[in-house]
Amino acid sequence: MADSIRTVGVLTSGGDAPGMNAAIRASVRECINRGLRVKGIQRGYSGLLNEEIIDMDKHSVSDIIQRGGTILGTARCEEMRTEEGVLEAAEICRRHEIDGLIVIGGDGSYRGALELSRKGINAIGIPGTIDLDIACSDYTIGFDTAINTAMQAIDKVRDTSSSHERCSIIEVMGRNAGYIALWCGIANGAEDILLPEKYDYDEQKIVDNIINNRKHGKRHHIIINAEGIGHSTSMARRIEAATGIETRATILGYMQRGGSPSCKDRFYGSIMGSRAAQIMAEGKQNRVVALQKGEIVDIDIEEALQMQKSIPEYQYEISIALSRY
Repeated sequence: MADSIRTVGVLTSGGDAPGMNAAIRASVRECINRGLRVKGIQRGYSGLLNEEIIDMDKHSVSDIIQRGGTILGTARCEEMRTEEGVLEAAEICRRHEIDGLIVIGGDGSYRGALELSRKGINAIGIPGTIDLDIACSDYTIGFDTAINTAMQAIDKVRDTSSSHERCSIIEVMGRNAGYIALWCGIANGAEDILLPEKYDYDEQKIVDNIINNRKHGKRHHIIINAEGIGHSTSMARRIEAATGIETRATILGYMQRGGSPSCKDRFYGSIMGSRAAQIMAEGKQNRVVALQKGEIVDIDIEEALQMQKSIPEYQYEISIALSRY
């Protein structure tokens, strides 16, 4: 164990994701197993700046692995985007004898971790976001639960859409990344999938597709729309006016963040959380835990933030091919 690390802070930041509790539990227990003290930081970086810091032991994380959300709470924190905020956060860590931080969250959380690392607070990141948009990792904690929640909801909307011979626009989460929309679009057999990375805002193509499908006997039409495109309600009005077919919008919203995490999210949350604690105890500095080609690896935070991720072209092409009627 590195002599410089004696006390580790654990926080969750940004949007909550199912499986974060599994990562907290594993991080806390693995740190304690390795002789480190652990402090839980409530409400993310905002809670750090407000010194909402508690001592944690193994009992603190009992019976949480099956719970959705995060027991530590989370919040957005604009102050961490400023030099003053980062300096204050680093000073608070030192005041509470926190030598290193395990940060569970997305890119924004990593940026805060990187800035703290530059101020002498070692930081290890764990990818926790339902959006699957961390470029350095093939998987992010929360994605599997979110897509299964959305998939089940879309199946239910399809039943009603078919009964009433409607067009349904179903908006799923994903402000800048269309992975939830793509996966659900393929898994739910949607006729159109609108992704922030690919959509050209040509609604006439959608209108033509709906009309053509109706001519061939299709009784309903499902459009999966990513949050980053949005405007589902007004889009529904325009499509109904253009096609004469009743069109409804359903926005799934934050229900996709909630619920008991799937086995996959509990598993990867546990594995990644444990690995983060191991890395911290080994004295590695400023790393991100990631899944790459089936293996758990760790890479430099700065390198991770410079990576870019895009929708796999072949998956997008398959989604189009399978939606043709």
